[in-house]
Amino acid sequence: MLLAIDIGNTNLRLGTARDGSLAATRRAATPAAATPDEIEILLGALLGLDGFRLADVGSIALASTVPAAAAAVEAVAARRTIACVTASAVTMPLPVRVDRPGDVGPDRLVNAYAAAQLYGTPAVVIDCGTATTLDAVDQAGAFVGGAIAPGLVLGLEALTARTARLPRVEPRLPDGPIGHDTAAAIRVGTVLGHRAMIEGLLARMRRELAAGAGLAPHDVRVVLTGGLSALPWARTIEGVDAIDPELTLRGLVLFHRAVTGTAEA
Repeated sequence: MLLAIDIGNTNLRLGTARDGSLAATRRAATPAAATPDEIEILLGALLGLDGFRLADVGSIALASTVPAAAAAVEAVAARRTIACVTASAVTMPLPVRVDRPGDVGPDRLVNAYAAAQLYGTPAVVIDCGTATTLDAVDQAGAFVGGAIAPGLVLGLEALTARTARLPRVEPRLPDGPIGHDTAAAIRVGTVLGHRAMIEGLLARMRRELAAGAGLAPHDVRVVLTGGLSALPWARTIEGVDAIDPELTLRGLVLFHRAVTGTAEA
């Protein structure tokens, strides 16, 4: 059995796969400072929810934006003699055409690879999580860069924490573009504003990718993913062709198959 693990700043997500297909998925808060022993207990507990054990795992495919957590997973894999492949600009089977490839988050690369393999190129991946990222894949399937902004929830939390009187509100769309009370005004500025930011950047990226490929902008595929992609506001983003909350985990399964030549552990 293959265990795909995506460690983000907020959540650790894992999925089990056999025959190249993602099956059960689970989520936990990211244990940023966890020891290998603690990570081993966490992985075992999450697998146990679906009747599996770490002993059932033959291989791990890992993407992590938290170096300490990644090191702990790799330590667990080493002492249990589980083969582990870790996504990076060096190991991902796609060209990374940016100035500093090693600085690109592994999850962004995995998403780009998954979008190219599953939805075609050129493509833009919108990942709504702790940060909101838009990542571009050219017609040849190369990662060519993107945009990074504070995520919607992060912005709402910062607004509440750094002001004396503004309340914390739920991240849902307002009734219109003019807020008639403070909570509604916050939603206009943050939720509606965040969506407008995404749509504006997306339109510009589509035009640039399309021009480079000799295509119309609507021919550039757009995939929405991330922890917030299931929320109603995110599903109203104009220009999205597919919503795939499990894109990163599915990309890790594809990454494992590409680098090992096998569909399962």
